[in-house]
Amino acid sequence: MCYLALGILFIFIIGYLIGYVSHRSPLQEPIPCDSEPEEGVAKKAIVEYSLSWTNITNLLARRLTPDAFNSRLSDVEQTDHTAGSTGDNLLGNRVLESFKSLEMEPWTDTHYVQLQMPNSEKPNRVLIGQDEVCQPKGYLAYSATGKAKGKAVYGNYGSQEDLALLQTLKVELNGTVILLRASGQISLAQQVANVAALGVSAVLIYPEHKNETTELYGHVHLGSGDPYTPGFPSFNHTQFPPTQSSGLPSVLAQSITAQTAVKILKRIGGPDSPPSFKGKLDNVKYTLGGASSEDVTVEVNNVLQDTEIHNVFGVIKGFTEPGRYVVLGAQRDAWGPGYAKATVGTTLLLELARAVSEMVHTDGFRPRRSLVFASWSAGEYGSVGATEWLEVSTAQTHYVFKPMQMEDSAYPFLAFSGIPSLSFRFVSQEVYPHYGTSFDNKEYLGFATAHRLGSIATGAGLVAGQLALRLVHDHVLYLDVLRYRKVLSQSVVNINRPNYVVLQDGSAEGLSARWLIMALGSYSRAATDLNTELLNTDLTDTLACHNINDRIMRVEHNLLSPFVSPKEVPFRHLLFGHGSHTMAAMLEGEDREALRTQLALATWTVQGCANALSGDVWDSDNQI
Repeated sequence: MCYLALGILFIFIIGYLIGYVSHRSPLQEPIPCDSEPEEGVAKKAIVEYSLSWTNITNLLARRLTPDAFNSRLSDVEQTDHTAGSTGDNLLGNRVLESFKSLEMEPWTDTHYVQLQMPNSEKPNRVLIGQDEVCQPKGYLAYSATGKAKGKAVYGNYGSQEDLALLQTLKVELNGTVILLRASGQISLAQQVANVAALGVSAVLIYPEHKNETTELYGHVHLGSGDPYTPGFPSFNHTQFPPTQSSGLPSVLAQSITAQTAVKILKRIGGPDSPPSFKGKLDNVKYTLGGASSEDVTVEVNNVLQDTEIHNVFGVIKGFTEPGRYVVLGAQRDAWGPGYAKATVGTTLLLELARAVSEMVHTDGFRPRRSLVFASWSAGEYGSVGATEWLEVSTAQTHYVFKPMQMEDSAYPFLAFSGIPSLSFRFVSQEVYPHYGTSFDNKEYLGFATAHRLGSIATGAGLVAGQLALRLVHDHVLYLDVLRYRKVLSQSVVNINRPNYVVLQDGSAEGLSARWLIMALGSYSRAATDLNTELLNTDLTDTLACHNINDRIMRVEHNLLSPFVSPKEVPFRHLLFGHGSHTMAAMLEGEDREALRTQLALATWTVQGCANALSGDVWDSDNQI
């Protein structure tokens, strides 16, 4: 049970992001050279930082307790808080009032986004032959709409390995309706994208839940933010030319209950499935279907709805660099109770705000930089609230700490805006089965955590809190740019190895990763020089620390490819993005001329990153 309990923390840590943000300080009025200071004006106070890091962590542990967390939970519980709903806004107001009581100068920002909802007048349907087997209440937001018909195929989780096995077994997928079971290891959006690439006409996904009538809710946009304003913020009903995210699926996708899945599996026939495809449904012989299956028809009638959403913010200002700040955020909305995904995260956000505020006002903690606490809306639809805020604030944002998956709130910070990122999560041997269902509530989360939710959540809060406090406490960001060299080196080696063979064969004369290797060498030298400079820097020199921090933060941003459009390819990161420009895509490409171009663009991107890391041009001394 301990392993399972630790796994639950992954849920609400997903709602957390810790970001280092660089923000221009307000412009000051120029002071004439011959002016004299007015009498009676006090000199700026010198802030003393008397607390050691050990003192700070001890204070946080003393302030952030399981008892305080448990008492706050009842204030945050909300049975209905879907994005933009009355419940969502009510909870947002509670967060706002809490920040006000802590004197955190709260504010909100508003976005007008298009969220896909079920059609109340025309429900979605699934038929086997001529028999309607369900009108599901659950749905998958951002599915394509319409009607599709085809033979049914069972595809396990729809992972790349599962689909490769189906192809090995000569199971035809083109034009079929594929049945998948939901997985805690792969997102719904990725499942749909995987099978859509093989030509299926529709996807049905069911949860393996003990209650076979449990409905499943989720989204299938392989991206983040409002998919109808990709790369642009959605505010004040701004009119853009008709456009949409390349991550929207072209096939129908619908969730069904396990009960409906049983009905389909009993009527699809075909060969027996491999052992790894066997699921947990009772009285079912797992077969693969295919040509022997009855026809299955899927009808999706979801509609787009313009929705007003609100993000809520509060700030604890820094004492030395108040214009540079760390952001801690939590998703506020959920389909159904959303206890693990939203309630726990919002509670922990408020408790961290209270704890740090008390440390400042009572215990003498003096953070160098500011702490901003953010409550995001529309997280269930693909981190819409966080992404829309990011699209407004991209020029100001430079660092984040968050688990890195495309469906996570922090992924766009990394792959869209080039924010240096790390991730942490608690893992388990079992998957929490209640995500996106009505069973994600206090009772079931209590069972899953052996009724130790308060202590487990507090442990997660201490991890997140210490990460954030370290960023606002230290003179220099505790990030070693030399370690990134290993990640870049491995990608370059992987690319160079197969292409060296091609070059030796003479089938692609002139194709070589030599220049990319040289650019990597430039990065290595720049990173080594920065670390040496850091060792010789007086940490009380504020300007010197600013310079080093800015160069550290530039690394991730300069790994965004400047050669692709953020509108067409929003996740432009060379290593962690999504598209033909990435290092991973170069390994899979078969078009040698296209690969030649991509190698050149990647070389320029890495070289530009090295140049930026090296500092001011007059200090480079021709080393790059």
